[in-house]
Amino acid sequence: MTENEKEKLIRQYAAGEITCRALREKGFDSFLDVLAGLGELGLHQPVAPMDGANMDGPNVEARPRARALVREALKATP
Repeated sequence: MTENEKEKLIRQYAAGEITCRALREKGFDSFLDVLAGLGELGLHQPVAPMDGANMDGPNVEARPRARALVREALKATP
């Protein structure tokens, strides 16, 4: 897969047009590669809206913690 193809797929993922599963099927070996690609392009991971049925439960509380963990991991990456 070329760099242009990877970039296009990552942009589609960031826009919510394709899933992480689709990225794996297209040749991304690791979600860390996806996160790195998002960072290189200045994009963010798509996030489901926190409305309706998503307003309560463990996912609402887990998201800020997960974001902090990812930020720390990215800082530690050379």
